[in-house]
Amino acid sequence: MQKGFVSFKHMKIKNKLSLLIALIVATTFAFALIVLQYAFSVYDEQLYQKSSQVLHLSSSAIEKELERIEQLSFSVATDTQIQSLLRSIADSDSDYDRLTLRQRLVDRLLNYVGSEPSLYSIHVVDAHGAQQDLGSVIPIAPDKRASILKLAAEAKGEARWTYPDASDPALILSRDIRSYSGTLFDLKEIGTIFMRINMDRIIQELAAEEGVFMMTAGTVVIYPSRLDFDPSALQDALFAGAGYFIKEIDQQTYFVAYNRSADTGWTYLNVTPFNRIFKQIVFIKELVVIVFILIFAVAILCGIRFSRSLTRPIENLIARMKLAEKGNFAEANVLASDQEPPAMDELGLLHRTFRLMVERINALITENYASRLLIKETEFKALQAQINPHFLYNTLESINWMAKVNKQTRISQMVQALAFLLRNAVSLKEPILTLGEELEMVRNYVTIQKFRFEDRLSFRMELEEREYARKIPKLTLQPLLENAIHYALEPSVNTCTIAIYSRYEADAFCLIVEDDGPGMPPETLELLREGKLVAAGNGIGLLNIDERIRFAFGERCGVDIDSAPGQGTRVIIKLPKELEG
Repeated sequence: MQKGFVSFKHMKIKNKLSLLIALIVATTFAFALIVLQYAFSVYDEQLYQKSSQVLHLSSSAIEKELERIEQLSFSVATDTQIQSLLRSIADSDSDYDRLTLRQRLVDRLLNYVGSEPSLYSIHVVDAHGAQQDLGSVIPIAPDKRASILKLAAEAKGEARWTYPDASDPALILSRDIRSYSGTLFDLKEIGTIFMRINMDRIIQELAAEEGVFMMTAGTVVIYPSRLDFDPSALQDALFAGAGYFIKEIDQQTYFVAYNRSADTGWTYLNVTPFNRIFKQIVFIKELVVIVFILIFAVAILCGIRFSRSLTRPIENLIARMKLAEKGNFAEANVLASDQEPPAMDELGLLHRTFRLMVERINALITENYASRLLIKETEFKALQAQINPHFLYNTLESINWMAKVNKQTRISQMVQALAFLLRNAVSLKEPILTLGEELEMVRNYVTIQKFRFEDRLSFRMELEEREYARKIPKLTLQPLLENAIHYALEPSVNTCTIAIYSRYEADAFCLIVEDDGPGMPPETLELLREGKLVAAGNGIGLLNIDERIRFAFGERCGVDIDSAPGQGTRVIIKLPKELEG
């Protein structure tokens, strides 16, 4: 958690904004989806209950219709004329009389059949086993007829049901007819009535049109005669009373509402393919989800675009600041070719203020740089003027000529070396020389000093020729050599060794002027480093050399000094490590 917070803290602002917008939109989307899902679930629940209620009403209406037909069978069985005719048939021994009575029985039954559209037919079997058929009659198999009569006889006057089968789609109600006359109830079996009921007509009139309406008695299907699925797959989900459930049968999902009759024990079901009844709802759900996803995507894209519109000016400003940090003020103040002018909002004002600031800083730096160049040039010329000699070239030439005339070779060499030094010292054209040229001045200076100190001065120079091309300010080494002679050689009567050599450090090329003289105490060394000690000879001190080196090559270069009593003195000149072309 802490790691994630730290990562978020260091994330770019545009990523933070994009992530925040995405989080807000996702939260809103999730909340709306949950609310919508809850609303849909409530709606689905109400729809399920409504379907269950519709089924309950349909089943109640069907039950009432069947009860009415059952009552009709009772009315037929207790009809006084039918009772009289059946008793007469039962008691008659004459075939002719029975035939006449049966015809009269048929005429009476016609009154019931003609007014009942819910019946296929009515069948009455008299005591002699003769069967009278009225209505839309189909042949009934003998075994089925025997089963119907047996079932009615066992019921002793109550109604019994025979379920449809492959031979007959009708639901059959059967009842035993018992004899009674006025107050005389002898309950003698005088016949049996059974009615074939047209369930298709009843269901079409009373049941809901949506889905497949079913009637079952346990595992036996009363209606319809044909189904597209196995009805036994529904039995394990049926319970007492009423309810509904969703069931997958043969890879198809069905919505099933059921109602179990307390009187008959039959179960009424409405089986509807889920996609048919909920097709519109499923479409709306999918449409809502798709719309929310599109809104989410559009919101994310707009959020990213908005965050980029905020952060892009900031990134451009940061890029300009980095250019200004590197000193590139001119480029920092120029708009890119593909960049639009800053807007008039807070960020635009910040851009304009920064550009104005960079422009002013650049102007100040340019002015200051020009002023400093003028000052440095003046200082440099003044420093060079410090070493101007008080004698002229023509005097030296005259002395050199006289020495040659008098065959004073040493004097001539000394004058020539001095003239070389003076000529290079007073020249203002080249303030920066090569190391080779500077070493030539050192050799001429050593030539002069050799005439003075002879064997007391031991000088060596250990430098590779490939370093001679390096640049160095004029009169850098000669004043250091002069200081070494003054502080190391002159106070001593012994031989003094002065060496010039080089070495490489990690970030610099170092020229070292070293002597084995008496060295300097820490107090004198500190004064020399601070420039408070007056230099010997021509007056060019370490501070002068250090300033010229720093001016020429930067603050990382300069002069350092290392000395201690009895350990000699070492002056280190740090120059750029890279050899300039």
